[in-house]
Amino acid sequence: MGIYDRIKGVSRRDFFRIAGTYGMSSTLLAAGTFGGAMTAANLAKAAESTYNKRFSKEAKHTLKFGAAGFNPQNLLIERAGCLEFARDLEERTDGEIRIEFIGNNQICGQLSCVEKAQQGIIDIYAASTQNSAGGAPYLNVLDYAYMFRSRADQYYFMYSPESQRILREPFEQRHGLKFLFTHAELRGIMMGQNFADKPTVTKLEDIMGTKNRVTGTQLGRIAMEALNLNPVPVAWEETLDGLKQGLIDGAETWASAVAYANMSPVVSQCVDLRFFCGTEHTAMTASTFDSLGGELQDAVMEASYLTQVHVQAANEAALVNTVGHSTPQLPNTIFAQNDVRVAPLSDEEVRKAEEMCSPEFQPQLWEQWRERINGWAGGIDTYQDIYNEVRNNPHTLAENVEPRRWWKG
Repeated sequence: MGIYDRIKGVSRRDFFRIAGTYGMSSTLLAAGTFGGAMTAANLAKAAESTYNKRFSKEAKHTLKFGAAGFNPQNLLIERAGCLEFARDLEERTDGEIRIEFIGNNQICGQLSCVEKAQQGIIDIYAASTQNSAGGAPYLNVLDYAYMFRSRADQYYFMYSPESQRILREPFEQRHGLKFLFTHAELRGIMMGQNFADKPTVTKLEDIMGTKNRVTGTQLGRIAMEALNLNPVPVAWEETLDGLKQGLIDGAETWASAVAYANMSPVVSQCVDLRFFCGTEHTAMTASTFDSLGGELQDAVMEASYLTQVHVQAANEAALVNTVGHSTPQLPNTIFAQNDVRVAPLSDEEVRKAEEMCSPEFQPQLWEQWRERINGWAGGIDTYQDIYNEVRNNPHTLAENVEPRRWWKG
């Protein structure tokens, strides 16, 4: 059931009636402020208030934000920060920037959002860096296996000035896109119904030889092949059917992606391999950013920073309280309700996987792509530089990583 069929108690007809009066973006932004159930009357009142605030003066810039399959409902499951960013940027600029939020795959999907941004059809997009790597190959830089040990390492890097040098600047120079903020999880293998009656996976051997969906990332395939996980390219939108019909045994993705995409009913085990990045990022075209002028550019950066801080805290909480990505699981979480078992691998098993597939232990597997990415970045050693930087991170818990304005050095 989609967001427009029933958004926490509001019928499809009422939702479209309200959106027809106050506009889709105002209605979606208003809906995003409700944590619990709402009524049509409540939503209409919130949408009216949001509309009046947003249209109290004429916008200097109206920016189209293509947010793949996201909507106010599933952004409370995977806390990617899209609506928080839109709301904060509008308020911060006193309405001089207005965001037209277009989610639910209406203008672009996981694989196409980056291309629509590059074509100038949208100004801002949200999708995973791995799916976007098809259209913006430099994003592969995040996907070396076991470069990040934890979600804490991922946030530490995104806040680090080193992320400017190694990720953001080359990405902008090569693809004309400005990396704003991201959610952070590490990918595992989500096993389908073939594993429902099998014991909880405890060893890598339990899943070796299975056939698993892979995203647009080239580097993810290298790791999966080295682990004998037989990567099969399947579009995100088709993964649910592939798992349901048993065409694939599992899918490489992360926990909250399974939950937000309503994939939990066809997933039986979430094998916590943590072998490379799962990063649902938001980026803006450099040409749009450059057209804004100094003060509004500062506002974009500050809104990005605030959203990054929000995502860091909110997604860590949602993983436990909403998704059920913990052992033991809390009752009434999405995983608990759908009998998705979390299969945490021991440090020894994770180390075994790391020794089988990471650039540290198997450098020859990565040579070609590593050389290519290093060339795109001006000759720096991208893997080693990120690896070294995140090992300065003193934190094991992601929520304890200190936020920093990465562009201020």
